[in-house]
Amino acid sequence: MQTRSGAEITFDGDVVVKLHRAGTDPRALRTRLRAAGAAPGILLAPLTTVPERAGPRWRSRWPRVETVAPQPDQLPWAEAGTLLARLHAQPVGMRLGHAWPARLRRAVDQLRTAGPQAQPVRRAAAALPPAVWRAGSADRPRTLVHGDFHLGQLGRRAGGPWVLIDVDDLGVGDPAWDLARPAGFWAAGHIPDQDWAAFLDAYRRAGGAALAASSADPWPVLEPFARAAVVAAAAHHPADELLAEACARMA
Repeated sequence: MQTRSGAEITFDGDVVVKLHRAGTDPRALRTRLRAAGAAPGILLAPLTTVPERAGPRWRSRWPRVETVAPQPDQLPWAEAGTLLARLHAQPVGMRLGHAWPARLRRAVDQLRTAGPQAQPVRRAAAALPPAVWRAGSADRPRTLVHGDFHLGQLGRRAGGPWVLIDVDDLGVGDPAWDLARPAGFWAAGHIPDQDWAAFLDAYRRAGGAALAASSADPWPVLEPFARAAVVAAAAHHPADELLAEACARMA
């Protein structure tokens, strides 16, 4: 069994059974499963769009896929950028907001019981701008948003094209949120310049909505969300020196 952000994953041959984290709203989960089934080639489609009760929790069933191997010279950053741009161009067929702000709040709540070593992260969290506490803003694009994008959220079947997996946080809001973690990790030193450039260039070439109206410099758009992603990651990984140093610079 594997665990992912409070969820539990087991394998039954070519079927992946996902037990969703405690407190999952079954109506929201059904909406997200249906949205995944309606975006073939972009989101991995579930085997059923109706979640099953498993005691006090809910589960879903998915086809088994290959995920990204940790090979630094073969990471599909360009493919990821193109996929996100395609996701952000999909029709918005739901009212459900994406869950990044809720995930950020859970991370910040975790800081309350952390030791003094977490003080730079707490200060960085306190300095986050208002935009990061909501799914979207009136002056920004409103699109479908994955809500928890990183390279571990790519999967493919038998060497086929990559698609996005894990729709637990899928919803509507500012598409800049899907660029938050790559942007923040690049700024913190976790992602090499060439990988960040490949990701960003592919996203922009595909007409990515988050940056469609921005100038050549994407940072004014991405910076608030990048900061939020670094704070959330640092809350979960207090021993990561690069993330801690990035939080200290923010504060």
